[in-house]
Amino acid sequence: MNLLSVTAEIFPLVKTGGLADFAGSLPKALKPHGIRTRSLVPGYRSVTETLDEATPVACYDNLFGESATLLAGRAEGLELFVLDAPGFFHRSGGPYTDKYGKDYPDNWKRFAAFSLVAAQIGRGVVQHWRPDIVHAHDWHAALSLVYLKYASDAQVPRVLTVHNMAFQGQFPAHLFSELGLPDEAYSIDCLEYYGDLGYLKGGLQAADAVTVVSPTYAREIMSPTFGMGLEGVMNARHDDVVGIVNGIDVDVWDPSTDPHIEHQYSSRTLLRRLPNRESLLELFGLPQTSGPVFASINRLTWQKGMDLLAAVVDEIVAMDGRLIVHGNGDADIEQAFQNAARRFPQHIAMKLGYEEYIAHKIHAGADAMLVPSRFEPCGLTQLYALRYGCVPIVARTGGLSETIIDANVAALQAQAATGIQFSPVDAHGLRLALRRALKLFRHRRIWEGLQQQGMKTDSSWHDSAAKYAELYGGLTRADMRLAG
Repeated sequence: MNLLSVTAEIFPLVKTGGLADFAGSLPKALKPHGIRTRSLVPGYRSVTETLDEATPVACYDNLFGESATLLAGRAEGLELFVLDAPGFFHRSGGPYTDKYGKDYPDNWKRFAAFSLVAAQIGRGVVQHWRPDIVHAHDWHAALSLVYLKYASDAQVPRVLTVHNMAFQGQFPAHLFSELGLPDEAYSIDCLEYYGDLGYLKGGLQAADAVTVVSPTYAREIMSPTFGMGLEGVMNARHDDVVGIVNGIDVDVWDPSTDPHIEHQYSSRTLLRRLPNRESLLELFGLPQTSGPVFASINRLTWQKGMDLLAAVVDEIVAMDGRLIVHGNGDADIEQAFQNAARRFPQHIAMKLGYEEYIAHKIHAGADAMLVPSRFEPCGLTQLYALRYGCVPIVARTGGLSETIIDANVAALQAQAATGIQFSPVDAHGLRLALRRALKLFRHRRIWEGLQQQGMKTDSSWHDSAAKYAELYGGLTRADMRLAG
């Protein structure tokens, strides 16, 4: 089976969050199921400069006003199609925002062009290769399924994965005429969204199957609280919605072989982990402590609950703990952590931005990973933490509630607990979770039991990749029956 994955990010070439990790690791996990994946990605500089054996397979003189070339090639073990359109993708900022954090005003056009080319690949524009499934990810790629839906010669089954319902690709309605779609596509049954254009909404309506990144989130987005205005669409399509938990690349995230950490270790050699703790505190300029070392690697946003963490730093200081924060996001939350680090320089440190090697060091050295999200479709940080014996402390929501077993009395007695869940998701709930963590941390055998149980957890793609393969197989069989 040939699969076309359409994604705006892919690890290790371009990453702003979990979408990149998903798109970069699932193709490898699908290979044992006989599925060959080629991923279409935008031609950011970080992609085109890394591409090997680049071969032009299609050229465009006027793709939404820009010249572009579709390249086929490989990079970092990934089989890729790359839309090399410098006017759209060679920019000094990030994939979606400029250096000041503002959305590019032509994002509607950049990702419409990207989606149109994806649809053309689905229709066979590349000689000698045609996908059996087109799998689009999030709003940036969702329009590709709309283009395919309205293409008379396209019968390829269409899958959309929603990684976060909060990001929808909403644009003014007057831009519809620029998209080259029939008038009927601007309707309540497709792209029309509260008088605007909704790229994600259109993809949800055009997909043959919709996946979300955990079964709990699949249920949550049927409600107004988590549906973000699309709960009506999700309820109407509930028979076609499947929740499949994300996996992680256990070769990239393996503390026994990780080149980014000074001291490799496993669940059987936890004592070897201790020097990483010392090195981490040294790296961030914090003094050594017998108290717990907490960390949070996250976007500094309201969704991620990072304002809640900023509000309870005094709790960590009072227990002679340490807090390391790595990420960026909303300016006011960034400022709150910077202020906290200035007030408590012996206890709190932060590094703005995201660097992969630092993330590995934090997972290998911190005692606990804080994930206080108000909503979380799946989350990967807690899965990396499990793998590294860094005990997750998570909000009871979405995929966090599914992937972490709370250290309640029954779970501890059964030696099944892997972390701490807290609810309600507010500052008081987080304070109580920190206090629970301190009590458990002071009982070294219990804490080590949590670490070891977490490290034994299978967070790989093994089961989830099988579910995707089953989904693809069902769609292609149904497509063959319809064609027959």
